[in-house]
Amino acid sequence: MRIFSLSALECTKLLAESRLGHLACAKDGQPYVVPIYFAYSDSHLYAFSMPGKKIEWMRANPRVSVFVHRRGRGREWKSVIVDGRYEELPDRIGHKRDRDRAWSLLSRHADWWEPGALKPVTPPLSGHSEHIFFRILVDEISGRQSKEGM
Repeated sequence: MRIFSLSALECTKLLAESRLGHLACAKDGQPYVVPIYFAYSDSHLYAFSMPGKKIEWMRANPRVSVFVHRRGRGREWKSVIVDGRYEELPDRIGHKRDRDRAWSLLSRHADWWEPGALKPVTPPLSGHSEHIFFRILVDEISGRQSKEGM
């Protein structure tokens, strides 16, 4: 088994082909990791969520990381880590084009809305929109892969 670095092009290709990642955010020195569905385009990861802990934490600290992993044959795998910045796409003037872009990219996949639309047990906080579109601007990207028999 050998480990190799992925080129930036290979990293973006894996992001474009993937839908599931693990989002890491932090607040007050405490990390939090949660799975998210996303769509990748033009150096951004686009996603959708209901209000909750991850949105609250990303609003407080927009610096985030996303980990994407794909298994290959046998023990082979590829992974990409994105370091970036959270940006909310509210339903108001000034964000319509970006919000529509997020909607368009995400809706290309069946049931794209389902993970983000599952309501938490407790009701959302008052004053928050029920549906939150956001994107993560990719500041840095790196990746690795394992290959057997080399």
